[in-house]
Amino acid sequence: MILSCSHINKSFGTDRILTDCSFHIEDHEKAAVIGINGAGKSTLLKIIVGELPADSGTVTVAKGKTIGYLSQHQELEADKTIFDELLSVKQNIIDMEKSIRGLEEKMKDTEGDALEALLSQYTRLNHEFELANGYAYKSEITGVLKGLGFTDEDFSLHVNTLSGGQKTRVALGKLLLSKPDIILLDEPTNHLDMASISWLENYLLSYDGSVIIVAHDRYFLDQIVTKIIEIDNSNVTTFSGNYTDYASKKAILRNMKLKEYLNQQREIKHQEEVITKLKQFNREKSIKRAESREKMLDKMERVDKPAEINDKMNIRLDPKVVSGNDVLTVRGLSKSFDKVSLFSGLDFEIKRGERVALIGNNGTGKTTILKIINGLIPADYGEITLGAKVSIGYYDQEHHVLDPDKTLFEEIQDTYPDLNNTQIRNTLAAFLFTGDDVFKYIRELSGGERGRVSLAKLMLSNANFLILDEPTNHLDIVSKEILENALNSYTGTVLYVSHDRYFINTTATRIIELTGHTLVNYIGNYDYYLEKRDILTPKAVTASSAAVSGSSYGAKAGTATLSGASAASVSSKDGGGSSKAEWQQSKEEAARLKKLKNELKRTEDKISEIEERISEIDEEYNNPEIASDTSKLVALHNERTELSDNLDKLYEKWEELSETLD
Repeated sequence: MILSCSHINKSFGTDRILTDCSFHIEDHEKAAVIGINGAGKSTLLKIIVGELPADSGTVTVAKGKTIGYLSQHQELEADKTIFDELLSVKQNIIDMEKSIRGLEEKMKDTEGDALEALLSQYTRLNHEFELANGYAYKSEITGVLKGLGFTDEDFSLHVNTLSGGQKTRVALGKLLLSKPDIILLDEPTNHLDMASISWLENYLLSYDGSVIIVAHDRYFLDQIVTKIIEIDNSNVTTFSGNYTDYASKKAILRNMKLKEYLNQQREIKHQEEVITKLKQFNREKSIKRAESREKMLDKMERVDKPAEINDKMNIRLDPKVVSGNDVLTVRGLSKSFDKVSLFSGLDFEIKRGERVALIGNNGTGKTTILKIINGLIPADYGEITLGAKVSIGYYDQEHHVLDPDKTLFEEIQDTYPDLNNTQIRNTLAAFLFTGDDVFKYIRELSGGERGRVSLAKLMLSNANFLILDEPTNHLDIVSKEILENALNSYTGTVLYVSHDRYFINTTATRIIELTGHTLVNYIGNYDYYLEKRDILTPKAVTASSAAVSGSSYGAKAGTATLSGASAASVSSKDGGGSSKAEWQQSKEEAARLKKLKNELKRTEDKISEIEERISEIDEEYNNPEIASDTSKLVALHNERTELSDNLDKLYEKWEELSETLD
């Protein structure tokens, strides 16, 4: 055990944050601290590193072990370049290298026993230098900086000129290079693009020390952690496994708790009815028995009703008008800033009902594309055509659609003047703004709160084409899941930019990757994209580059459409494509359909198998021998309950597969 938290309690005024918090971390273990916004996750990390005192309880770190901590916000103001700032972490190696060079100079003019002593010292120091990776420390720094998304040109930028996000990445780089025994990371992925997050995953997976992460990035947690520390209503519970394991176990525990609550409520109701009946008899014995039962009820330890799943926010997005099948058509889209070309000659289409994720590294122009479609900035070249009856609802990650000088109530009222006071309050309450909260000014809100106001406006818009720029930023996991459910049940069309891979995997029906100044289209979710990316994206970028070099316009790129295992075609303005690529795409589509049909058959077989077993259990209930065997009845009941739950899931799966095949 490398770290132990024992009976930690913490309150701020009357707000209880942590109650009797206890857990431990083993050497080399990777763990996550999760909970809704405001649950106390950052507070717990600060208590562990000593930045905040606990009201009571102890934090114990194994003797001689070091802790490194990355907070959400960094205030680096050093007048050093980015490279030199990270180089400062390796000062001990730099000093060691200077000493080695100094010994080399001394040995040139030394003889005899003195030389032997210097040689011994030189050998020892060289060994230490080698163990400390002294021969490759500059390469190590370069690797970390590039992994975190900095280019060679960025290395010379001064730290005090960087944005908050860039400073956080510099601080993260310094922490990783210092290699403490325990790393504490508070939202480390907030300012990283997908490539950098993937790099950080691999780095932490191979990291020799222990890691504790606070993050809302569920995909990231699934890849790294083997323990979940949940903070819920100030109470701390530990689960083994990654986030998906935790979510599954949490659902099971909640169902058990709900059953326990319902059983107890039935028992209480039964006892109250018996007590009432006994009192109605109005006899001494009956009254005494009633009083005895009342005492028993008073002593009963009541089970709290578990909170409803996803009851934190209630989002329902329903367009009133159905758009035409062709929602958006983009042809020859190009944009440059300060003579730097972001993209050129992009072509793509979006059909009604699609949920399309636009992904790519930071700085490739994803948000720019959304702003051009919304008419917020002009394109250099290209045509954007909206389909019949298309109404856009836009979610801006910087929330420029909100007026900082208005209250929440005024923001909704001015945008939707037909709503009465009750309707406005009910809408804001659905997004956790109640009471006097509705009279807060927009400028006073946190990033997450502004996001909720923007979502509230979006819900009221009745748009049938949602364009969302990083909609999950600053949302906790529960709120993300609610938004996912809302989008998955939405009957309109969605185009969004996000670096939340779990969110993309759950909601996207198609992925468009902006890379190499071109678009690569993947017909599937994020798992499908990962499966095909290394094969198909290089082909598409190479084909696009060839198209650019052969184009009379000189700056024209294209859009590669990838559907299936190896289908790739680059579309140009004449709409032509190779017959070989079309044949390959058709072949892959046939293979995909065959796979779906096989999966449907397996699902049907499993449904039949479970239905048959449920029938057998129902017959066993009528067996007199079993009817008197309580343990057997409980076992049969538990098995039937589990089978029924599985059957419900299989029915849903069967419906989804059938709809997909249709």
